[in-house]
Amino acid sequence: MEYVLGLDGGGTKTECVLMDRAGRIISRSFSGPSNPSRIGVEAAVLEIVKAAELALIQGGVARNAVGALCAGMAGTGNAEIKERVLRDLQSAFPGVAVQVITDLEAALGAAGEGAVIVLVAGTGSAAIGRDAQGQIWRAGGQGPRTGDDGSAYDIGSRAVTRAMKEREGKGTDSSLGNKILEQLGYSSWPELQRRAAEQPDAVFPLAFPVVAAAADAGDVAAREILLQAARELSSLVSTVAEHMGYSRQSILIAKTGGTVGRSVFFDAQLDVALKQALPLAKIGGLAISPAEAAARIALK
Repeated sequence: MEYVLGLDGGGTKTECVLMDRAGRIISRSFSGPSNPSRIGVEAAVLEIVKAAELALIQGGVARNAVGALCAGMAGTGNAEIKERVLRDLQSAFPGVAVQVITDLEAALGAAGEGAVIVLVAGTGSAAIGRDAQGQIWRAGGQGPRTGDDGSAYDIGSRAVTRAMKEREGKGTDSSLGNKILEQLGYSSWPELQRRAAEQPDAVFPLAFPVVAAAADAGDVAAREILLQAARELSSLVSTVAEHMGYSRQSILIAKTGGTVGRSVFFDAQLDVALKQALPLAKIGGLAISPAEAAARIALK
């Protein structure tokens, strides 16, 4: 029997689904982050291969039984990066039909049929929508330097900046600042700054869970940061809806990503912001995982 592999790779983890030709999931595995625009093509492909090998081992399936592979990866909206990833995956899986799509396309495939807007709120942020005729629009997803408003990276960066300014102004750390230093394992702000300058992805996204927990505990600063993030994410969805002509129509908004379901406060405020932007929308989640959607694309 021939099998297919579907992968979903982003800023924090990679998920792989091994599926048979009948559409049954045989195994599911996880590895580290695989966004090539953040960690480089070579490192990203290594994580894709690692996740695939784990799925094959867990499923008891040999590599030569795989006929097709589809990888939905953040960062592959860049044509040059996509081509390099495709070439490296074809070398890693000789004889396998390899497709590379963006993580947004995989998420859209996971949302089911019909008109829908998918909000991806993880290490980065973006929205992608599909109307009843199958036309697709996108907003965001430009990376930390030019976009990703409302993402875990953005939230962490804003929290660190605010905490450092409070330290400078008052001479002591705020409650949120203390929690960030303590839970991220830094003894001082200069130490955190040095690490952030070298590898910002190893600092700012990791501050999001600290902010999320603080907001749920009632921290005012954390709540203000998350309120702003909710507004920015809803703006991405609103932009896509306007392009689609669905600003005043009923449509499903499917939320996904690492910031979703991590904070009662943030989830509630995001829903409020989305409802304010699109009053007739229905808010929910994805029908299946993006990795499963990628596997189904590989089946075709």
